[in-house]
Amino acid sequence: MNTQSKPFWETKTLEQMTAEEWESLCDGCGRCCLNKLEDIDTGELHFTNVACRLLNDASCRCENYPQRKSLVPECLVLDARTVLNSTSLPPSCAYRRLAEGKPLLSWHPLVSGNPDAIHLAGISVRGKTISEQFIHIEQFEEHIVDWFDRI
Repeated sequence: MNTQSKPFWETKTLEQMTAEEWESLCDGCGRCCLNKLEDIDTGELHFTNVACRLLNDASCRCENYPQRKSLVPECLVLDARTVLNSTSLPPSCAYRRLAEGKPLLSWHPLVSGNPDAIHLAGISVRGKTISEQFIHIEQFEEHIVDWFDRI
């Protein structure tokens, strides 16, 4: 099989991808939009089901993606250099997987051809979150979840 018949994510590095290719890598799981808590003593991250106020729980997409960083200054904006340094990306994340030399998973929309496959596989946060608008930061600890790292 020559490289021209392979999909772009198998032939290009993250740095080589066009903006359109880069954006298509997002599988729409919404996991990167969950709030995380860091243990001050150990540095360990704990993941919650408390979502960014811009996350649409039904679509698992940002409701104001173009302006997300100005509206939510702590928003994680990924680029090819920062993917490997981010400790808040789940092991299922396409950006993380490709940066680590791993293939996309079978339910990824680029592989399956179905944008709902991520939800049908139970990987997305659809129906599992509560918006940070409704939870005081001191209550975040009560919302720590154990399903974040599951694939």
